[in-house]
Amino acid sequence: MSGEQSPQPTIAELNDAFRRTTRRIVITPGVGEFDDLLALIMAVRTCDDFNEENDPHLEHDFGALDWHDERTYWKIEYFNKELTAWEDPLSPECERIMTVGLLSEY
Repeated sequence: MSGEQSPQPTIAELNDAFRRTTRRIVITPGVGEFDDLLALIMAVRTCDDFNEENDPHLEHDFGALDWHDERTYWKIEYFNKELTAWEDPLSPECERIMTVGLLSEY
């Protein structure tokens, strides 16, 4: 063994893994009205359209898409274990929560 540690995941890698598997999702009232809410959540989970315009910090923590002629968004936020304060997204103590909503509700 060389004693080398594997590189720490990036914020974007941690956010992608969270977004693809999480059940910690908050939905806004407008999104809650969609009959196909689960299909929207799957579209969010599989989103991979990140570029300099919509992801300037390269963290994959925000996205937007059109759903039934409504502009929708998703946003990942970072909290401490008690969900009372912001946390460093690279911290092992970080709790992520994703909100999915209508852009008009943002």
